[in-house]
Amino acid sequence: EVQLVESGGGLVQPGGSLRLSCAASGYTTNYYSMGWFRQAAGKEREGVASIDYLGTTRYADSAKGRFTISIDNAKNTLSLQMNSLKPEDTAMYYCASDGFRYTALDWRRYNYWGQGTQVTVSS
Repeated sequence: EVQLVESGGGLVQPGGSLRLSCAASGYTTNYYSMGWFRQAAGKEREGVASIDYLGTTRYADSAKGRFTISIDNAKNTLSLQMNSLKPEDTAMYYCASDGFRYTALDWRRYNYWGQGTQVTVSS
């Protein structure tokens, strides 16, 4: 069974940086897609960034130029480096994974989810 555990959220001032991590375990295939998603209070969950088993990445327009998604295969860890954070980035951030072979920002495509980590951007 795939298990995902996020960490690294917290309170940061506008313009600051955070690095989220997602420890993954239980994979039985070499093919995967992983992503970061977020859900702000009262809003629908949205895709932030995705990466596939080849290292191909995809970003939401809101994340381009500020966020970087990466995978450390040796440590089975997915990361999201977030720079130049804005108050509108405030949300619960989730790590997700599944066995398809392409990037995807549609959260409905993913069957495995972590419990989430809160990111709050405020002065």
